[in-house]
Parts: sequence; structure tokens; C-alpha cells
Amino acid sequence: MTKSEERLIKEVIEDFKARAEERKSFDLIWQINMNFLMGNQYCNVGYGGNLEEQDRQFFWQQREVFNHIAPIYDIRYAKLSKIKPEINIIPATNDERDKQAAKVSKKIFQSVKNRLEIDEKINQAIKWSEVCGTVFYKIGWNSNAGLAIGQDEDGVPIRSGEIDFSVVSPFEIYPDSSVCERIEDCQSIIHAKAYTVEQIKNMYGKKVQGGSVNTFALDGVSVGVGGLGFNGTASKLGQCTKNDSAIVIERYERESEAYPFGRLTIVAGDSLIYDGELPFAVGTDGKRDFPFIKQTSIVEPGSFWGTSVIERLVPVQRAYNAVKNRKHEFINRLSMGVLSVEDGSVDLDNLEEEGLCPGKVLVYRQGAIEPKYLQGENLPNGIDQEEEFLLDEFSKISGVSDLLSASTISSSMSGAALELMIGQDETRLNASVESIKVATKMIASKILKLYKQYAIVPRLERIVGEKGEIEMFYFTSSDISSDDIIIENQTDDLQSLSSRRELILKLLDKGVLNEEDGTLSKKMKSKILEMLGMGVWENAQDTNELHIKKAGGENLKMFGGQEVKVSEIDNHELHVNEHIAFMLGEDFEKKGDDLEEKFLKHIKKHKELMEG
Repeated sequence: MTKSEERLIKEVIEDFKARAEERKSFDLIWQINMNFLMGNQYCNVGYGGNLEEQDRQFFWQQREVFNHIAPIYDIRYAKLSKIKPEINIIPATNDERDKQAAKVSKKIFQSVKNRLEIDEKINQAIKWSEVCGTVFYKIGWNSNAGLAIGQDEDGVPIRSGEIDFSVVSPFEIYPDSSVCERIEDCQSIIHAKAYTVEQIKNMYGKKVQGGSVNTFALDGVSVGVGGLGFNGTASKLGQCTKNDSAIVIERYERESEAYPFGRLTIVAGDSLIYDGELPFAVGTDGKRDFPFIKQTSIVEPGSFWGTSVIERLVPVQRAYNAVKNRKHEFINRLSMGVLSVEDGSVDLDNLEEEGLCPGKVLVYRQGAIEPKYLQGENLPNGIDQEEEFLLDEFSKISGVSDLLSASTISSSMSGAALELMIGQDETRLNASVESIKVATKMIASKILKLYKQYAIVPRLERIVGEKGEIEMFYFTSSDISSDDIIIENQTDDLQSLSSRRELILKLLDKGVLNEEDGTLSKKMKSKILEMLGMGVWENAQDTNELHIKKAGGENLKMFGGQEVKVSEIDNHELHVNEHIAFMLGEDFEKKGDDLEEKFLKHIKKHKELMEG
């Protein structure tokens, strides 16, 4: 190892430690959020800046946990996980080549979405963002994955490569500044994660020296939760030591005058794994860029990190636990009583152990005052009022509530009023929904740009249509025009299936979906059934759609110089329209008169069979 490499390793490690120290306050917030969600709600930040458990002040102190954060988290996750943004790729122009590129790009994303289980990973990311406020997606290219397309001189398979898509927790990301609101505003980002020595060898083919590494882990331990005379057990998130491991530090730097293609430096333990330009051209206009996408629960102005609803609920949860436990302690005093005993009048050890149980023979010193219970006081009304106030605070701060159990709903309420309540209840989720939409849009964009960069040899993909049909297709990087593709979200938002059905039925009643002659086309009927959630009733494909696909395939074949025969089973009217639309494209005009003559001859044959 050269001295310049040693200096680089030292500089990267020191940079990582400085960023970790700057981010420490956020780490503590995320740890508290996770502990409160799991039920370990008697923890706080100590004087040393570490998470500490709070001990009982008295042996009789009631320390039950009445977890209202967990059901609020469940409701928010259940609603947000319904969001499945659909990606629609629009061609840049009306030219047939741009239309075909848009269709291919959409098919590619649909195939990758199913194969990489993107929807499931988005749900995983929602869990992280709802707890910590921020989560990241990492999208790269794994050249060791995919189908084997050959062998090298040593007989090792050469693979086609595949998209590497993963969800990254905020504990692993270290920006150069926490005041940059977007990833695009950061000049550099570090991704650091602990791996075992064996994992590092499998990943990079290099043996590094291992040691003890501090990381976070879950543990189910007794943390002093419970009531008088017993303890409870709650899951706890804290630091633990991972042996025979090392931290892999990946530092991504944006392009600069010194590094026009950016810079990526990977350090594992005390070894330099890689130092070179950014590998992935996933930025605008084909530029090298970071492979990360950020998703937040609630945007915090002027901060790189988002805010979680749990963070806002922690003070309310602490106060609610305190009120409920003080209330139970008061009930314990009423039920168990507090004895007044004259000194030396009774056997105190026996009385402390057994109390005044039913049927007990109490012997006290002659002439002494007999033991008696002190007069108990009634529970103050303010405690019950505070409990109700805190329950209301949970709903106000979180912005969600379980309407099925809400006391505001009565049997006399109309359907419109209920719909308005549901809409208001879901308004506070819109910020999180928009973040999911934007993240999904950027995921699709980066995936297409990676295929544009790496799909040199033809790749075979498979998609399953909405009616169960399986379609196979080949593509290469030349079939993708990522710079000319606009990615839009066609989302179902938070609308329920019933509300969509009601809207479709209203449009049908007004005749908006009818043809000019007032009838519904077969294609529109099939689409309406699918939108109503009944598309699976028919497995037969719409013949018109099949004819349009067949005509599109014929266009490409004739454009490539092949001869195509007209079949008697063709829907000639649809074929003629598709062929004419293709001839009106800009690319067709550049091919010359020979191609036009071939298309006109083909169209003439369709018209002859149609008239005959």
C-alpha cells in the first residue's frame, strides 16, 4: 500500500467519524422513536449523550406502558401501504419511434417491478420512514447477477448483470451537511455499514482485518416495566458489539473540476477497495450521480432529515403513562389501604408480610391503640380530565384516528358526512403520500437509465398482463430513450374501491364514456370492468387489442426490410389505421420511396380483402 493510499484511507475514516458525531443527535431521536414503538417507554438521553433506562424511584411505583403510539403507527402504515403509484411513460413526440421507445420502457419497468418486488420494498421503506422520518433507496448495477451469457478463459460464467435495488435505513447514511434539504444539494454522501470479514471477501474479493464493531440490535429484556410487585419485559433497541467485522465506508462525491465524472471511494476496515469515478450514469442528461433516493414522512424545512409522527407523540405518551400509573397507584392505596400502627403495639414484620387479610387474628399490646386504616380521599376529577385530554392529543398530533370506534359517529349521519370525515382524516397523510409518489417516479427513472447504460446485449424480459397473459420481449439500450421520457404518476391516491366505482357509475350515467353513436365499445366495456375490480371475470383478451399489437409488430418487421403477408383473420380496418399512423411518423419519411411502396402494397391488400 502506497503512502497516498494510506492518507486517503485515513482521510475517509476521519471524515466518516466527523459526520457520525454531527449526526449523533438524530441517532438518539431515532432510537427513542423505535423504543417507544416497541413498548420500551422508560428511556431517555443521559448526561453522556447516550440512551439510558430510567429506574424506579420507589419499589411500589407503578410503571406500566399504555402504548398508543403502536396503533397509530399501524393505522398510518395500513393507509400508506395502499398507495401503489402506477408509472406512465409518455413519448417525447408523436413520432412512432418515440412511441415505441415509451412502450418498451414501460414494459421494462413493469417486468423489473415484479422481479425485484419493488412494491414490497416500498412498503418496507414506509415502515422506516414512519419510525425515523427518513429512509433511502439505493439503486445500482450488479454485474455478477443475471443470466449467464458466456465464459471467460478460466471457465467463470460471464453474466448479463442486473439491477441492484435495496432499502437503506437512515442509520447508514451520512451527508456532508444536515442542513441540505435534498440529496441534490449535497456535495458528497457516505454510506457506511458493518459487515463480517467473510461478507466483505465475497463482495469485493479482498481479505480485510476484522475486529469489534458497535452496531444497533434488538433485545427483549426486563426493563423495569410493570406494576407493584412484578416486572414486565419489553423489546429494546440499543448498541451491541459485532465481532470479526469491519465497517465498509462508501463515499460518493459529486462531479467537480478535479473530478469531472465524480468520485467513489470505498474503504473496508483499513483497506482501500476502490477509488475512481462514479460508476452509474443516473443523473440528468446522462451525468454520473448518487445512486440514492430519499423518502420522508414529514418534511422538516432546512433539514436533510425528515420528522416522524412518533417523535411528536413521545411527550404525550410519557404524560399519558404518568397519568394512568398515578391513577392506578391511587386505586392500589384504596384497595390495599394504608395502616396506622402505634409503635411497639403489634408484630410489624407479620403485619407487613400478611397485612389485614380476611379472618386474621390481630394481637396488639394491651392498652395500645389498635391499628386502623387511614381515611382515603376520592380520586380528583382533574386526573380523569387529563386522561381524556391526552387521548384527544394523540389524534390531533398524529392526524389519524380509528373512525370505526370514534364517538363522534352517530347512526343519523349521512353518507356524505361520513365521506367528508374520512377525507379530513386522510388529509394529514398527503405529505407522506407525495413523498412516496416522487420516490417511485425517481426509482423508475434510475432503473431505465441503468438499463440504458448497461443493457448492451439483447435482454429477454417477461411481463404478466392484467388479464393473466404472458408477454415475452427483447430489448437493448438503443430501445430506451430515457432523456426523452416523461414519467408521470397515475396513482389511486387514498381513494377506496367503492369511491372509484361510484365515480365510474356516474360517468356511465352521464354518457361520458359512450361512443359518438351513444354505445359502449368492447374495449371500453373491458376497461370499465377492470376499473370496477371485475376484470378477472374474463380471461379472454380483447381481440381488438390483439389485432393492434399484431399490426404494430408488422410495422416493425416491414420497417426492418421483412416481407409480411396479410392474413384473412386480420381486422383489416384496425390494421390499415395502424399502418397509416406508422407511415406518418418522422422516421418513416427518412427511409425513402421503396419502404413507402412496400407499405402501400400491404395496405392495398388489406383493403381488397376488406371490400371482398
